[in-house]
Amino acid sequence: MNETTVTKMKQMNLYVMHNAFKTAIESRKTEHYPLDEFISMLIDAERDERHNRRIERSIKNAKFHYKSSIESLHFDTSRNFEGNQVLRLGECEFVEKNENILITDSTGVGKSYLATALGYEAYIEGFKVNYFNTTKLFAKLKIAKADGFYLRELAKIQRQDAIILDDFGLQALDSSNSITLLEIIEDRHNNGSIIVTSQIPVQGGMILLEKK
Repeated sequence: MNETTVTKMKQMNLYVMHNAFKTAIESRKTEHYPLDEFISMLIDAERDERHNRRIERSIKNAKFHYKSSIESLHFDTSRNFEGNQVLRLGECEFVEKNENILITDSTGVGKSYLATALGYEAYIEGFKVNYFNTTKLFAKLKIAKADGFYLRELAKIQRQDAIILDDFGLQALDSSNSITLLEIIEDRHNNGSIIVTSQIPVQGGMILLEKK
């Protein structure tokens, strides 16, 4: 019966459950667990593995510029990060509220790294996030407009719970890109968050949270 069950698990693509069950049988661990606890252990193993795989796929699809997380940030004076504020943002309440974040400072202080860390945390919480280099995004959308795929590309962006516009303002926006930016912002009004990194100085500090 055990061999049949193991085979069925494999046929159903329950690979983690299959391996855990097979190992438990071979090591006789099944004798030390009540039936309900043993089944719960197998289901938890399969669920956790699928959850981790989903996160890995999501992070890959997000095309983040860095592999970063809130835990890997160093709140030293050279980066100008206000630790408590960053940790609060890492709870991703700003995504739930459709709020926007502007991260601004000079080059090399870790703006992109911080934005990616916030995006990563949002993915962990189950939100859809996508990273864009702003210059490359506008170039891509300009080509899409010429090829007739512009609205489709905008729809992809609109479906995200949060987007990261990295290195905003490095190049001046022409009239076409200005209209594109306004359309992206309009689509996301009360419908998603934007995390912007920029070297353009603004009054109020490195990290600004826009309340809607």
